[in-house]
Amino acid sequence: MSAHLSRQLTGVDHVQGRPGAPLTLVEYGDYACPDTGQAFGVVERLQLHFGDTLRFAFRHFPLVDVYPRAMPAALLAEAAAAAGAFWGMHALLLTHQDRLEDVDLARYAGQFGLLDTGGTRAHHERVERDMDSGRASGVAGTPAFFINGALHEGEFGFEALGAALRAADTG
Repeated sequence: MSAHLSRQLTGVDHVQGRPGAPLTLVEYGDYACPDTGQAFGVVERLQLHFGDTLRFAFRHFPLVDVYPRAMPAALLAEAAAAAGAFWGMHALLLTHQDRLEDVDLARYAGQFGLLDTGGTRAHHERVERDMDSGRASGVAGTPAFFINGALHEGEFGFEALGAALRAADTG
């Protein structure tokens, strides 16, 4: 995998927003990471603030050595994606980070009518693809943000990311 994957969206990325939007925010995140959970609300606010000028993509980067429940949660998100419900599951997982045990994930799967919680080869390959592109792009922790292809190295609060997005929009 080359580093360019963080700079461009692919046809398999989980994306919200208008395809021709001038701003693209890519996040590498981990459903069990508290900082990724905090960033969830920030991204929602940014989407409201920037409206149609912002596209957002989420890529998996489960820090399995730190958060053992990160991979099962990412796999469940991919199972939901296969059923057309990625963003709903994404929000559920990030707002219930304290409840990611197998019994919780099975309950969430049931809420979305899923029979599988993400154990297929395709789900594993998808998460691995995201992780490979993140590693190739220098991602070491979560959340990691790229704005129009450039790694954002500052804070990930609303003001900091908003300022970086505004700068990218004028640059």
